[in-house]
Amino acid sequence: MLTRKQHKLLLFIDAHLKQTGFSPSFDEMKEAMGLRSKSGIHRLISGLEERGFLRRHHHRARALEVIQLPEMAPAPAATPTPTNVVHADFSRPAAQTLKVPLYGRIAAGLPIEAMAETDSFLDVPLTLVGTGEYYALEVTGDSMIDAGIMDGDFVIIRRTESVENGQIVVALIDDNDVTLKRLRRKGNAIALEPANPNYETRIVPAERLKIQGKLAGLIRRYH
Repeated sequence: MLTRKQHKLLLFIDAHLKQTGFSPSFDEMKEAMGLRSKSGIHRLISGLEERGFLRRHHHRARALEVIQLPEMAPAPAATPTPTNVVHADFSRPAAQTLKVPLYGRIAAGLPIEAMAETDSFLDVPLTLVGTGEYYALEVTGDSMIDAGIMDGDFVIIRRTESVENGQIVVALIDDNDVTLKRLRRKGNAIALEPANPNYETRIVPAERLKIQGKLAGLIRRYH
């Protein structure tokens, strides 16, 4: 069982990860939960971690990983439950995956050659994707490290040309180079922002850039 606050925070973190590709800040979580101090957020995260729903990557800032979400289930009629507790079925169903094409390596520090057709595929949990068409890229470089994207990660990209300011996108420059960056529109130009202070923002005229998709999820393998 989770408390209602734990359940609410878990759903908020999961939605933020799926929308932006990185963890919410403690201030964002505090505001979403209506709490006055960050200590309350620390307690909720610790509780979710102890119950196996959340994992913290302590070597990186703002790095939270949702391990599982509870499937809501009605409380047994004969068992009274405190009003601050959510009943759920925590059994883990067999993992369901979607095969998405893997387009090789993409530099998170410098652009690389445009993507080509591939016969390689990556099994992606259905929890990371929704409707639409997806593909995967392997990241090289560390320019997006502060967004929780590290060298060797596999990013799951939803094909779309429609993105909002602040989203992490795959951008095709001059029909030749591809890069993974956060997008900001600045008049008739587009800024491609890294998430590492050691790299500079690249400003590209809008007509020279095409959006190849936006970040939908991330897969990391530990060796």
